[in-house]
Formats: sequence, structure tokens, C-alpha cells
Amino acid sequence: MALFSFRKAPAATAPVIVPALVASGAAGPPAFAGTVRIGMGQLLVEGGEPDRNLERAEQMIAQAAAQQCQVVLLPETLDFAWTHPSALTEAQPIPGPYSDRLAQAARAHQLYVCAGLTERAPDGRVYNAAVLINPQGEIICKYHKINLLDVELPFYAVGQTLNVVDTELGKIGLNICADNFLDGLPIGHTLARMGAEFILSPSSWTVDYSVTEEHDPYSEKWVKPYSILAQLYNVAVIGTTSVGYIVGGPYEGKKSVGCSLAVDATGIRAQGTFNEFAGHLVVADLPRPVRPEQGTQIGRMLARKGVPLDTLPLTV
Repeated sequence: MALFSFRKAPAATAPVIVPALVASGAAGPPAFAGTVRIGMGQLLVEGGEPDRNLERAEQMIAQAAAQQCQVVLLPETLDFAWTHPSALTEAQPIPGPYSDRLAQAARAHQLYVCAGLTERAPDGRVYNAAVLINPQGEIICKYHKINLLDVELPFYAVGQTLNVVDTELGKIGLNICADNFLDGLPIGHTLARMGAEFILSPSSWTVDYSVTEEHDPYSEKWVKPYSILAQLYNVAVIGTTSVGYIVGGPYEGKKSVGCSLAVDATGIRAQGTFNEFAGHLVVADLPRPVRPEQGTQIGRMLARKGVPLDTLPLTV
């Protein structure tokens, strides 16, 4: 979840070049093998209404399957909504009743489902979680958000693990929303170092109620960090966000506005509509990146691209 202002951006495929990180002419064009059809399900998420939210999620999964999506990516904390107070007392375990509903839908429609949920861990802590469920209805990856905003800290504990999972569609890593802030990019760097070809990021991008479609959410806040990861490592970064007005919690009265985004090394591949009423499915056919480097080979590849690996910041 993040606070920002936004403007309707034109459809574009040109990459955002970050000269300080991607040296001109340092590498050839990115390599791809086949495509993966991903549905970004911009979902209306109502605070404290998990049954209604899960019902909409199930409908979105069915819609994605009808459009031959192989993966559907749903928003952050789609059960209770981000920082809704009910999460503190009503969060469920994973596996549990809410993840089971998503697993049943994944199995019924034979596709991968990635979604944000609120998890009550066995030790009682509550996490802002993401799960990846395979077409057999099995949870094959679970992640707890690490780069929590200050406003989240009373609600969620900080995650402590990162994972990448092998699938027939490619290697998939998970993170959540602000994990892709510029100050959180070490999370994406690590997923890329672990071999991720696709980074799926359930999100809930939020603005003040007075913000209109005349502002710009993308370049600095989202396109820039997504592009840094995509261009440095040849990965695809995909974020799906919720829509609707926020009821309850510290951001009450603000709104989630869609703006789902898919970026790879060639630029913006798909983006969602920008407003609080834009509940819809965005379908993106994304080339599967070819990533031959592993281990220290990645460091050498970054060095060829001119990435400084041996400098400290000006102040420590």
C-alpha cells in the first residue's frame, strides 16, 4: 500500500531507461522463450468484509480462466483490506478458510492464483501475506511482507523469508506492494538473484480522496523501480492493486485506484485503469524471460552493465 498522486498515462511499450544503472550498449537485447498469459484482477476490496471480497475474487478467477489466463494476480490483503482493524482480531491461518476458497477456485478453473491475504500465524502474530496456488489447489509459495510502512506496523509483523518457486510457466517470486519502493528494492534484487523470472506483487495503491486522474502515479513511484529490476536482470514485475474507498483504519476516507502494472525489460506491457471504480481484469501476454546467469555470474553480468558493486553511499 502506498500513498501517491496520479494521472492517466498513455499506453506505452518503451522502457524507462535508468542511465546510472543500465550502461548504454553494455548488453544485448533481452532474451525470451514463449509467453505466459497473466490476468491482473483489479478487485473491489471492502474493509472488514471478507466473504464479499472472497466472492468477488472467485468471480475474477473464473473470468481470468474464461480468457485463457494461466495465472491470475489479485490484490494485497483482499480479505479484510489493508490496515482494516478487523484484521487484528479476525485474521485466519494459511492454510485456512480464506486460502481454501482461493485454492478451490484455482483447482476448479485449472490456473495459478496469486493473492494477498491476512495471516494469523500459529504464534499469534498477524502478517500481510501473499500466496501462490497451483492448478491442483496447492499452496506452493507463501510470503510475508517485509517493507512495511509505518502505518502498517501496528497491524502486521515484519516478514523474515524470501522464496522463489519453480513452475512449468517459469520461476516465480513473490513480494507485496511497497516491497517495490526504491528503498525496498533489495527485496526484488534478492528475488532476481534467486532466479525469479516473474515477480508477482499483490498491491493496494492508495491516494487521498481529492486526487483526480490529472496526476501521475507511475514514473517515479512504480515504473522506475519496476524498470530497474526488469532491465538489470531481465525479469517481469507485475503488480495488481485493489479499488474502492477505504473504510476503517488509519487511511479511512482515502481510496485505492487500480493502476495495476506489468513491466519487463522492454517496457510497460500492460496497465490498469486509474480510478476507484475500475474493478476489472487486465490481461497481459508476457514473454518468459531467459535468465542463464546464476550465482556469481549475475554479479559479473551487473558489472558488464556498469552497476557499481564496490561503493559506499556518501554518508554512512
